Amino acid sequence: MFPIRDDNPHFLTPYATYAIVALNVAAWVLVQGFGAEPSLSASVCRFGLIPGELLHLVPAGSQLQIGPQSVCTIGDTSVWHTTVSSMFMHGGWMHIIGNMWFLWIFGNNVEDAMGHSRFVLFYLLCGLAAASAQVMADPGSPLPMVGASGAIGGVMGAYVLLYPRVHVHMLFILVFYVTTVAVPAYLMLGYWFLIQLLSGVASYGLQGGGVAFWAHIGGFVAGAILIFLFRDPKLLSRHPYFGWNQKASPTRNWRRINRNR
Repeated sequence: MFPIRDDNPHFLTPYATYAIVALNVAAWVLVQGFGAEPSLSASVCRFGLIPGELLHLVPAGSQLQIGPQSVCTIGDTSVWHTTVSSMFMHGGWMHIIGNMWFLWIFGNNVEDAMGHSRFVLFYLLCGLAAASAQVMADPGSPLPMVGASGAIGGVMGAYVLLYPRVHVHMLFILVFYVTTVAVPAYLMLGYWFLIQLLSGVASYGLQGGGVAFWAHIGGFVAGAILIFLFRDPKLLSRHPYFGWNQKASPTRNWRRINRNR
């Protein structure tokens, strides 16, 4: 299932969300060369977060083949900047498209709850929390971690607490069967978090690259906590779907959508 839109109005023009999307796209184009080699591998090596390098648990000078034409050499200098730069790097077209799509759907309403400047700070803090969770889960890893999904996980954690009963329209594909359904945010995002948690536990201790599930978990939890500090009661007071104020009964939130309308 893949979210295609929500039924949540917003009142502020989401300039911060637009800016974050634009920065990610600019990095993909200007730094990562649209995902072409050797720019992609070089950017992941230079700007990705390597836990073992950050904590000096991997010997300086160690080399890792991360692409057909690129070898990443572990340095002995400070790489703390990668905790931020890694949020704006991606590993492929589907990676950046998926992340930006989720941010586009959920970011505007979270920004609507706190304002532009607060949202930028909130987003960065969620990203840092996500990076910290992944580093703690595998502190000696020599593999670069890239992607905005940890910070976006924080946006989703905030969204589910702010607007738990708002309908999220999902594209459902089963082999050749395609339809759409609308589910309340707490079911859709709760299911997403459960999948990340189960996948994180299953992958714990495994070697090799893959999805940074613990970054997703850490970002989501951070967003769910930080929203209580960053939300603006004055902005939320005008929102019709804040909290549990959705008019429809929770037992009737599952419904098929007529795609001809």
